[in-house]
Amino acid sequence: MRLEHQIRAFEQVFKNYDGTQPLHRFLFTYFKQHKQMGSSDRRWATRYIYSFFRLGKALINEDTVLRLAIADFLCNQTLSLVVEEKLPKLKDHINLSVQKKIALVKDEFPAFKLSEVFIFNENLSKEVEKQDFYESFFIQPDLFIRVKSSYINQLVKTIKDAEIAVEEISTTTLALPNGTKLEQIVPSQQYYQIQDLSSQKTGDFFKPETWDYWWDCCAASGGKSLLLHDLEPNVQLLVSDVRENSLNNLEERFREAGLKKYQKKVLDLLQNNDQDLHHYEFDGIILDAPCSGSGTWGRTPEMLYYFENHKISYFSKLQTAIAANVVKYLKTGKPLVYITCSVFKQENEEVVAWIEENLPLELETMEVIKGYKDKADTMFIARFIKK
Repeated sequence: MRLEHQIRAFEQVFKNYDGTQPLHRFLFTYFKQHKQMGSSDRRWATRYIYSFFRLGKALINEDTVLRLAIADFLCNQTLSLVVEEKLPKLKDHINLSVQKKIALVKDEFPAFKLSEVFIFNENLSKEVEKQDFYESFFIQPDLFIRVKSSYINQLVKTIKDAEIAVEEISTTTLALPNGTKLEQIVPSQQYYQIQDLSSQKTGDFFKPETWDYWWDCCAASGGKSLLLHDLEPNVQLLVSDVRENSLNNLEERFREAGLKKYQKKVLDLLQNNDQDLHHYEFDGIILDAPCSGSGTWGRTPEMLYYFENHKISYFSKLQTAIAANVVKYLKTGKPLVYITCSVFKQENEEVVAWIEENLPLELETMEVIKGYKDKADTMFIARFIKK
């Protein structure tokens, strides 16, 4: 009876969700509207729906509940009722590594193909190692924080005192289990920022100089700007975004971090912004471009199921248009840093090729930041210099 109850809850969530909003937001609203669901129901429905989407389109013709059992087996180290009932031969192997569990699933279900977890494999950037990347979808990414080096020992002690596992990645980076409610342990973000490990690594490409004037043109909530400011506290900064609510969130985040000297503008970078920017000349531009987000689908696996291939070309056109509109405000000899959280070549290498061919920019370096090896997001970065 308990299993039937859990499956019914999962099926209701799946039936009502259509992929048009982030899954975590949908679940928050759904659970609020269905208050008869107890905490155990909510917990199992959440685990099941996230596990289910991590399977992508693999074994798509099999029964939904069987696919759920396979997905839950691959994604978790603790047994569920659906695995016990539907996969009796595999249930004793729940604690094996993902690689070994995948091999067991292949033996039990010969139609299982790892490449069908991520069906957009022909679009992958050439540096992405497909096997490792596909396997990463069955592993929950970590929560990463960037910490002032002088504060890291104190923060580690505070986290350990709260009996939460913490790993020191570097003198400024910590990894915690995903879902950790850090704000309940350390309310103030004056000394740390929640920022994915790969996002932190983009700072290696900025190379700001004292008193530079930089423009973070798609600033969103300001993570890259805060990283830039920590690298060079004397940098002058303009932040812009097309969404005013994002800049409001940025303001709150900057205030918490103690960043006070900056300008902000609401700008649509697909339009002519000379009226706002005609007198501006920048020593560096960060273009953290709107993208498919395919490098972050380990955190949002619902996109594995609902993303449509045609959207890739939409984003690549958006990226080239924005690059063309911002480059004229960059000083000669200065860098434009192009960033996506995508694994698609059309948004990465092909945009780089277009920029080199069509804009007065010379490629200095580019790289896929392989977060799938580190339980982190996978990103792409290219640093150009204006001719």
